[in-house]
Amino acid sequence: MTARPAAQPIPADDIAAAIAALPYWYHRIELPDGIVTPGWAPINRDQYGIPADLSGARVLDVGAWDGFWTFEALKRGAREVVAIDDFSDYLGALDQRSRPGWQTFDLCRDALGLDHATCRRIEMSVYDLTEAVLGRFDVVFCFGVLYHLRHPLLALDRLAAICDQEIYIESAILDDFSPYRGGFGQGYPGGQMVMEFYPDRQYGNNDTNWWVPSLHCLGHMTRSAGFPEVRGWKLVPGSPQQLAHCRGFVHGRKSAAASA
Repeated sequence: MTARPAAQPIPADDIAAAIAALPYWYHRIELPDGIVTPGWAPINRDQYGIPADLSGARVLDVGAWDGFWTFEALKRGAREVVAIDDFSDYLGALDQRSRPGWQTFDLCRDALGLDHATCRRIEMSVYDLTEAVLGRFDVVFCFGVLYHLRHPLLALDRLAAICDQEIYIESAILDDFSPYRGGFGQGYPGGQMVMEFYPDRQYGNNDTNWWVPSLHCLGHMTRSAGFPEVRGWKLVPGSPQQLAHCRGFVHGRKSAAASA
């Protein structure tokens, strides 16, 4: 990681006070002096399957929120990370004051002493991503975003167009839960090619949840966007009984010829 040349160490008491003054934290982020932000995500970062070594990679973090995966990529050797978010998800319960823009991200970035040039953040929609705007990336993270989009395939196409190597996607999945079929244990397991549409608050009582695919469907969506090598897995094996555990991951890789 590259430290900000002009940055001065922030006293632990100041960091703790600034954290407490912010109304909501999504991510648990480890900061200096043993301070940890009071969020709850990620539930199990090892299950995301992100390589321990991202040396030299240019990474795009879509839907960065407080910045856990942005900072994690830099810890793992990424040469630059660009974080984007449009602050459109309020979890179905938060008021607008609880998502104060980039304040949580900026606080953590400064507490970690990260250079703004190698740890950039931009407010923008995933639909507006182009090579002309942000350039190209080796690795793309898209965590907790896809099911909030009205046009998930369009978003995957946008991401594929600027990604040269790999994409990692985390999404709600239907394998173990469907609100239309009766809830837990009434999903679409066993490789079913299904995606449900939620025009109101049917999924998680959140009106920004639009689409949820089965894991099998998510893998093929990723493949159709231009990642021919795809593998998928669940956050919790077996039969999860919490909605937050009904998540799946897909790792898509472009072929050597496609990324050359």
